[in-house]
Amino acid sequence: MLRHSLSIVGALATVLFVAAPETRAATSASPAVTAAVADASRPDADRQRDADRKPADVIAFAGIKSGDRVADLLPGGGYFTRIFSKVVGPSGVVYAVPPPPRPNVPAGAPDPAAAVNAIAADASYKNVRVHSARPTELTTPEPVDVVWTSLNYHDVHNIPNADIAAFNKSIFNVLKPGGTYIVIDHAAAAGSGGRDTSTLHRIDPELVKTEVTSVGFVLDGESDALRNVQDPHTAGVRDASVKGRTDQLVLKFRKPAK
Repeated sequence: MLRHSLSIVGALATVLFVAAPETRAATSASPAVTAAVADASRPDADRQRDADRKPADVIAFAGIKSGDRVADLLPGGGYFTRIFSKVVGPSGVVYAVPPPPRPNVPAGAPDPAAAVNAIAADASYKNVRVHSARPTELTTPEPVDVVWTSLNYHDVHNIPNADIAAFNKSIFNVLKPGGTYIVIDHAAAAGSGGRDTSTLHRIDPELVKTEVTSVGFVLDGESDALRNVQDPHTAGVRDASVKGRTDQLVLKFRKPAK
């Protein structure tokens, strides 16, 4: 009996030993991701941020691959837009989704789509399409494999009268069955909920999980790639003590396949 039990334990250990490298391999950066990050055509300002933003790690975690349709929601200057373009390749599409110009803005105010329009006009990024949409009502020209938003989720909470459930449901609706929703943001103190979204520009990871899963998503994974346990969560994200080094949540949600 003892010998039989030891055999079972040994077999289980063998299975775990074999499975572990496969799990690590699933989240390691592919050659396409590594090449996209190393692309010499990326602006120097973007490349200087790589040590903090760890694009290869988080994109590998997301599972973005050749041929994917990716919606880059609120892309800002296009830091990730350029990388996604190279990862999905000529058979894929990247929809950069900036907000539309606000009504009654003063002449000469910055155009939120200017940076990604310039990327889309660059022959090096022929698969980038700019599709402006209200942040709380995401639409895309076609169903997509991935919706990605980085350092923006807390800001949606700061939009007057924003319906967070409707926002997340709009993302659910544009995704293909089995599609992935990636949320990266500055982490707030545990239990703080949405208290710090407008003051410190942080959000409690548990609140994000609750809000996103409430509309039908399933939490499919969390990455520690951008964790910083030295961040006390008490300073605003632009404070010199934490700027570029905030503790960040990296969450992957999946739309059920059926």
